[in-house]
Amino acid sequence: MRARTLFASLLAVGLFVAGARAETEKEKAAIASAQSWLALVDAGKYAESWNEAASFFKGAITQQQWEQAAAGVRQPLGKLVSRKLKSATYTTSVPGAPDGQYVIIQFDTTFANKKAAVETITPMLDKDGKWRVSGYFIK
Repeated sequence: MRARTLFASLLAVGLFVAGARAETEKEKAAIASAQSWLALVDAGKYAESWNEAASFFKGAITQQQWEQAAAGVRQPLGKLVSRKLKSATYTTSVPGAPDGQYVIIQFDTTFANKKAAVETITPMLDKDGKWRVSGYFIK
């Protein structure tokens, strides 16, 4: 009887660890996607960043609107000085968006003209099976 209980406990722990590992892999993939997308934004390649964004993002803002908004927010901040991962959280629900797979990522960021900023970027698993940015905010 003890052997069965021990086996069941180990199995439950193993399944929990496997589930946590899967989320970590999703978070890693989403972070890599976010960093690639941010490199486009950092370089002022706003049209390319729109092209690489999630279909949800493209449905919420036109390319022209995005280019104007991104330039209006990012250019006054100046060049990127540093960006450090603060947090990454996997979730299946975010306000104002359909249920799906998302990772909410925050970076502590320093720009030439803004020493302390927090960037929040939310990649989602898009229809094509790739992690793509669905939201971006700077505070």
